[in-house]
Amino acid sequence: MLKHVVMWRFVEGAEGKSRSEHAQWMKEHLEALVGVVPEIRALEVGIDCNRGAAAYDAVLISLFDDAEALKRYKNHPAHQAISTHCKQVRESRTVVDYEV
Repeated sequence: MLKHVVMWRFVEGAEGKSRSEHAQWMKEHLEALVGVVPEIRALEVGIDCNRGAAAYDAVLISLFDDAEALKRYKNHPAHQAISTHCKQVRESRTVVDYEV
């Protein structure tokens, strides 16, 4: 199994929305992929509640059978649409993939 963890920091005011609104949008849209993208074994999105200087705004923790399943998820059109939007409103992104 492969765990895929992504964190985002959003741009305040991008597209007229706050960082919190962007985080909420990501949560809603990523969670909606469950049942749409068959490779997803588990998926959770958390929104930061501390607002510390080093904090990111949102985190995705997802689980896939293997690296090939993760690749298919990343290339799925529903995920691609979310990714395209995210690239327009994020300040930074960090990723860790590890085997469990």
